[in-house]
Order: sequence, then structure tokens, then C-alpha cells
Amino acid sequence: MAFIATFKQIIDMRKLAVDEMNRIDIEQFKKLDKTPMIVVLDNIRSMNNVGSFFRTADAFRIEQLHLCGITACPPHREITKTALGSTESVEWNYFETTLQSVEWLKKNNYIVYAVEQVDTPIFLNDFIWNSNDKIALIMGNEVFGVSDDVLPYCDGALEIPQIGTKHSLNVSVSAGMAMWHLYSQWLNIQKFSEHFKTK
Repeated sequence: MAFIATFKQIIDMRKLAVDEMNRIDIEQFKKLDKTPMIVVLDNIRSMNNVGSFFRTADAFRIEQLHLCGITACPPHREITKTALGSTESVEWNYFETTLQSVEWLKKNNYIVYAVEQVDTPIFLNDFIWNSNDKIALIMGNEVFGVSDDVLPYCDGALEIPQIGTKHSLNVSVSAGMAMWHLYSQWLNIQKFSEHFKTK
């Protein structure tokens, strides 16, 4: 009991109430600058995963999602379950093929990375975002990964290092890790820029 009492004295925290979280509404969200990143869903079969992509894209204010091939589009009840309203805030476009999305990205000066296990990967923890680059991440099908016909058109492949027995993560989990890692770099770039603006 003495240990518990001491522990309570050290850890003094409480959960935030919803009205303390500084949430913005959808109209405010749409007006704000976005993280210059587009996430491409390459034939994602699970609508729950699609909803998770929307929710994470909202969290990190990602510029846009590209839904490609068999990837389901909103509105749909199964997407809504996990998206929790973020299909209204996050901009998205549908492409019949992922290659059409990549073509659009290249024309609009995005650096395109597959998030995939390849023979010449860039490990996510080693990747450094050039602040002048707009980035696109391609997230592959739950079974087959990023389409074989898409890989040759990517500028590189990011791999999330793993040390377990499976070397396999759910695609929406992988996307969340990649988006957070890149967003955190972008956030630091913005803070650095703001620092020098105030000098």
C-alpha cells in the first residue's frame, strides 16, 4: 500500500474532457493548411481499413486520400464504423487503377513511395523528409501488398523495421505508423521555419 501511495504522488494526471481537446470543426479543418502528403489505397479490400485510413488522415491533417481499384468509397456503413465522421473532413478522389493515381501524382510533382518490403528499402526510421518535397505513400492490398505493376513507377519504398515472427502488420496500422512518422518530421520542419520567421 505504501508503494501505491507513493506512486499516486508521483503520477498526477487525469483524462481530458472532450471540450478540453481543442477539436476543430469540419469547416475549420477544410480551411487550414494540410500536411503535404497524399496516401494512396491500392486495392484495399476491407472497408473497416478504409475507414481507419480516413480517421488517421484526419488526425494528421493529410492533404488527400486516393482510393483505387476495388477500394470502396464513401458513403458506406462499413466505412463509417471506423471513420467516425472523418469522411466529411478528409478530401478524397477515386481512380480506377493505382497507376492512374501515380500518373496524377507525378504530374503534380509528388515524390511517390511504396510502403512495402522490397530488396532495396529505405527503413522508415532512416527516412528524412526534404522540406521542399510533396510526398505520396502507396499502401497495398491486405494479401498481395503494393501492386507489382505499380512498384517500378515509385521513387522508392519505405519499410517499417520488424523483429517478430510474422513481419506483417495490418495495412491501416502500417499506414498510421508511416503517417505519424512523416507528420512528426513535417511538424518539426514547420516549427523550425516559424522559429526563423520570428527572428
